[in-house]
Amino acid sequence: MNPLHTPEGLLTFGLRDRWYPLCPSDHVRTGELVRIDRAGEQLLLWRDAAGTVHVQEDRCPHRGARLSQGVHMGDRIACNYHGVQLDAEGTVVSVPGSPGCALEGRRVLRTFPAEEHAGAIFAWFGVDESAPPAPLEVPEPIAGGEWSQFLCYVEWDAPYLYSLDNLLDPMHGAFLHRNSHTMFAGKREAVFQIRATDKGFVFEKTDQRGVNFDWVELTHGGADWVTLDIPYPDTAGPGGPFSIVAGLCAISENRHAGFFWRCRKVSGWERDSWRFLYRNRLEARHYAVLEQDREMAEAMPADAWDRENLYQHDIALVRMRRLLKAEAAKQVARLTEPATAPPVPVA
Repeated sequence: MNPLHTPEGLLTFGLRDRWYPLCPSDHVRTGELVRIDRAGEQLLLWRDAAGTVHVQEDRCPHRGARLSQGVHMGDRIACNYHGVQLDAEGTVVSVPGSPGCALEGRRVLRTFPAEEHAGAIFAWFGVDESAPPAPLEVPEPIAGGEWSQFLCYVEWDAPYLYSLDNLLDPMHGAFLHRNSHTMFAGKREAVFQIRATDKGFVFEKTDQRGVNFDWVELTHGGADWVTLDIPYPDTAGPGGPFSIVAGLCAISENRHAGFFWRCRKVSGWERDSWRFLYRNRLEARHYAVLEQDREMAEAMPADAWDRENLYQHDIALVRMRRLLKAEAAKQVARLTEPATAPPVPVA
């Protein structure tokens, strides 16, 4: 059985009917064919002559050869095995070895809707591949305007759900990151509450705000986003609180890609000042904090969820996991429901 047709498989590789960030935009240059594994799919990424990115299955519809080993032809790609040419819509436009054969003109290559935002390539993975995607709603801090942002991209050898747990756990900042330049202050004990929103929920400390990693928000806007604020000392330059927007995507069962946009609401000369300061002083400190998270996630045992003993600080994890499991069960029912047979005509 296809693992994506089971609740466990969807939890491992990611729910469908979602936009997922695949890789930074600069990982795919015009004229190149790039192969990646994401969300349980084997993908080919390429740009046409106009620079528009396309995401397709890395599998020639003729005999299953890897299209990523093929030839970039500007507005189309050609399989290197038998020369079959396909366009950006997944249609076979030429079969050089057998011109005019029945394969020509057929749209047979799985093609995923793709967009680019904030320096990253996104693709839509739908339950119904023929249905149009939901709009990709980008959080305000990475939508441009008065906000300036840097994308930090990582790949870690751990299930993506471990990173999602970590993001929804503000309390670890006061312990794991206690020696960082931003999360050294505040209490090491707290009571949390969950506050529902239109598209998710906020998990926050009830007695502290703007001191440490004090709250986190999980939202769904076509994609699943996690946002939070980190208080900044005056030495970190001009601007408001330091905001992080995070997105995750499974690469395999035990590896995932993490996208962390580090954002600040600044404009004019203050934007230039902050960007210079970030590149020259702050970026290395932020990677050091991420490295602490990586070491913790990669060392977690495979059965971590099975042998937990949770307490009040973990109510966001419980809420998130219940939501994911419920949605996975619904999607499996849709993915595995038998196709409706056409009506039999009455003689």
